[in-house]
Amino acid sequence: MLLHDTKIIFGRYVRQTLRSKFQILFGVLMPLLYLLFFGPLLTGLPLGPSGDSWQILVPGLLLQLGLFGASFAGFALIIDKSTGVVERMRVTPVSRLALLLGRVLRDALLFMFQAVLLVLAALLMGLRAPLPGVLIGFAFVGLLTLSLASLSYALAMKVSTPQGFGPLINAVTMPAMLLSGLMLPMSLGPGWLDVLSHLTPFRYLVDAVRDAYVGSYATAHMLYGVLVALGFAALAVTVGTRVFKKAGA
Repeated sequence: MLLHDTKIIFGRYVRQTLRSKFQILFGVLMPLLYLLFFGPLLTGLPLGPSGDSWQILVPGLLLQLGLFGASFAGFALIIDKSTGVVERMRVTPVSRLALLLGRVLRDALLFMFQAVLLVLAALLMGLRAPLPGVLIGFAFVGLLTLSLASLSYALAMKVSTPQGFGPLINAVTMPAMLLSGLMLPMSLGPGWLDVLSHLTPFRYLVDAVRDAYVGSYATAHMLYGVLVALGFAALAVTVGTRVFKKAGA
């Protein structure tokens, strides 16, 4: 029943997304702007011990796509609550876990598609990366989306208005972006900032994807990145599931 219910919810939101071409393309706009207008400024600069500037920047932009896109996914649930959609779902026998999984799987599929568009654009700009590394990057984007979308929906169940939801998300995502080294490696900064960045889980994902983009797979960064990504996803889905079940939504 869980798989059946998840398939129904997933299909509903996929059809809803396909009717909004603007939503599909707009989400990738900001990373594309960074790629087009910020990337050329870094060409030729020694940003890391291995890899060129594109192999440093593109992994960060991929995870930025998941960070900001998935974190704000809860806005859609707030709209559903205000229009009565959530109330109508409450009276159905559909699994409460399926109501969460159907949404987050749709989000993961959407951001994976946008990630493909971003990498294709980066290849035209000069990115050169091994195919396994690119695929590993997509896997990390999917896990990050799954995690953050679950937490975003859980928060949306607790917040009644977009005015209360937006500032909370901004208060988390902006420090996370600055401390994770999405744009530039944190090793370029002062030592205290590099140490502080290790307190954010996103730093480990960024380091792992950058290793993958230079063809280094059996590294400590990759191990820590995989462990953090899987652990964070398990924790986020667990939290999201409990909130949905408690709310009866």
